[in-house]
Amino acid sequence: MKLNIPIKPILLLLMLLVVVLAMSTLAQAGEVKNKLVIQVSTDDPRTQKIALNNAANLQKLYGMDNVVIEIVAYGPGLGLLTRKSGQASRVESLAMQDIHFSACGNTMKKVAAKSGNMPKLLEGVDQVTAGVARIMELQQQGYAYIRP
Repeated sequence: MKLNIPIKPILLLLMLLVVVLAMSTLAQAGEVKNKLVIQVSTDDPRTQKIALNNAANLQKLYGMDNVVIEIVAYGPGLGLLTRKSGQASRVESLAMQDIHFSACGNTMKKVAAKSGNMPKLLEGVDQVTAGVARIMELQQQGYAYIRP
């Protein structure tokens, strides 16, 4: 018994599969493997400085193109990312060096309700809806987590 199987469609399918696999491999090769989220939830200046040092040192070790770092501040730690911070110039400098900063929107609303003024975030700082949720989302994306 002889089967009449058309060769051309099978060859086309195989070639398509090879192309898809090659594209997938290239996409993975461009993906940064080192990802870190740092939690800042304290107003202790020493702990905040340690968080910034951790970010700067890790970026120096791996290189800007080989690590993605995000510092998420909420609760009493939000002050690190405001104009009143003793580390304001350093935060803005690190933001220009591709270290990402996220301020908790929930905390900002609570501060505004108490003081009557919305906190003024530094240049390069993004606002997220909830700091804890942002940390969780980043961990789900494969980010390592530290809290100094």
